[in-house]
Amino acid sequence: MKIKVLAENRVANDDFIAEHGLSLYIEANGKKILFDMGKTDAFVRNAQHLDVDIPGIDFAVLSHGHYDHGGGLKKFLELNETAPVYLSKYAFGEHYADNSARFIGIDRSLEENNHLVFAGDYLKISDAFELFSFNECERMYKTEVFALTAKIDGEFIEEDFRHEQYLMINENGKRILISGCSHKGILNIMEWTKPDVLVGGFHFFKVDISDGKSEFLDAAATVLNDYDTSYYTCHCTGEEQFEYLKKQMNNLEYISCGDVVEI
Repeated sequence: MKIKVLAENRVANDDFIAEHGLSLYIEANGKKILFDMGKTDAFVRNAQHLDVDIPGIDFAVLSHGHYDHGGGLKKFLELNETAPVYLSKYAFGEHYADNSARFIGIDRSLEENNHLVFAGDYLKISDAFELFSFNECERMYKTEVFALTAKIDGEFIEEDFRHEQYLMINENGKRILISGCSHKGILNIMEWTKPDVLVGGFHFFKVDISDGKSEFLDAAATVLNDYDTSYYTCHCTGEEQFEYLKKQMNNLEYISCGDVVEI
């Protein structure tokens, strides 16, 4: 399996465009996959430097309905006229940040596009590729919402991230989980899936480590170390939070735009 990072908060070198977002190109089981499309069309320009043919992608997955992961969806649909795009049936919901002050959802004018395939709690693309939302699973570990809300039936509620899904890839006897932001809690996701490899954001970037110490991150590192898993993280984990975790986790690496990972 090969993963090329097409969009991320930081870049491997000056050839690439950085943005607050995520987009991963994945080659696995003979398929070419796009996981998320970043905040803008920067993933397309970055793809050129990594020899990625966007029109040749076999299928795409949108992890959740936030602008920094689905902002490039329109551009992808323009460039690729054949690939299905798998997304949660809740992806086009009304998602907000800053206690409902700022809309952070995706372009609802795209909702009727006939290339979109809406998934429920589970969707089997093939034996090699599965999508999970885990909306019915118990969240054993408390997660911080960070002032994110959703508007449902005209009322603002605390976000439950029902629109977030995860891609499980089964290849060569390994289970590789791809996550966007892990809003439902990286520790919960690990409890539900126990993959050999996990790639994605942990959503720790707002965890306070200003005094050089975080009991929350210490506890998270302890739990993550209990699994026989290799971690490749990015985006919403936070650079300072990553460096803090890295001191306790030898199996944790950061991936930036332009990086290529072989698993």
